[in-house]
Amino acid sequence: MTFQARQQTRAVAPGREETIYTLEAPDGRARASVWPAGGFNCSEWQVVREEGKLDLLYAAPDFFTSGRPTRSGIPVLFPFPNRIRGGRFSWDGKEYVLPGNDPSGHNAIHGFACRRPWRVAEMGADEHSAWVTGEFQGSVDARDAAGLWPADYLLRLTCRLTPDGLRLEALVRNPDRVPLPFGLGYHPYLHIWRGAEATVTAPAGAFWELQDSLPTGKRLPLDAARNLNEPRPFESLQLDDVLTDLPATTVPCGLCLRGTVRQGTAAVQVLADPAFRELVVFTPPHREAVCLEPYTCVTEAVNLQQRGVDAGWRVLDPMDTWAGVVELRLVSG
Repeated sequence: MTFQARQQTRAVAPGREETIYTLEAPDGRARASVWPAGGFNCSEWQVVREEGKLDLLYAAPDFFTSGRPTRSGIPVLFPFPNRIRGGRFSWDGKEYVLPGNDPSGHNAIHGFACRRPWRVAEMGADEHSAWVTGEFQGSVDARDAAGLWPADYLLRLTCRLTPDGLRLEALVRNPDRVPLPFGLGYHPYLHIWRGAEATVTAPAGAFWELQDSLPTGKRLPLDAARNLNEPRPFESLQLDDVLTDLPATTVPCGLCLRGTVRQGTAAVQVLADPAFRELVVFTPPHREAVCLEPYTCVTEAVNLQQRGVDAGWRVLDPMDTWAGVVELRLVSG
């Protein structure tokens, strides 16, 4: 028996339907759903175990209608994750001004890909996994943002369901004739079940000092509030911070462990390539999720890097590519 990948139309509101791609395990014990028109957001990941069906991602009840695609599922943050101060930066002698769309209304946040429709390039399944691949290109899919970024860009992302995991396999390509600056991040909302005694672990050695949600450029030793090297009860956490100095040691799958959310006999691990060198830990006010967000760079990286701060900002030469993997894995608690 093989996995299955299928396209279906789902009614999400009276008089409104959306195309959803559903990935399923052959025995029905795992399922994921991806919404291409909503930023290629994987809004559902379910696994059936002895204790019942586990909903591992949080999605707001009004996810399809709220117009807030970064508050559910796994938003894709590209070509920059998190904020750029005042939406302003300079590159190669040119000034760029992005819309102020963070909660304050002053800063640009989370790039262009999470708020616009993607094109589906392929879907498929075999005996090991099911997958759907989407593409997002600036000059094609973000024409309304033309001139807001220094180069054209192409992100090709495969969402792959395995029996106990969900992999995000990214390929960034520079199709332009000038260098492409970028950062990539994911914002998974890991579901906290009502009544569960959840703990959170995230190994790190330091954190970035923030002022008004933006890094000053200083990295500080972990304090008691941000130290998640040992399991911490979720109920005691109230965080929106960027952890750094993450372990570079890989586990047998070749990825690095970036964090774990444990509830009862189940635990979800966040694993990533070493290139995902920062981790944002965010506890939403509704307390139904915790976000362990792997980033290739810190918030405000485009400006910090030009101040001489090692912020993880990446630059691709014309026609070059970059690849990176993030995986969410369900393990026994």
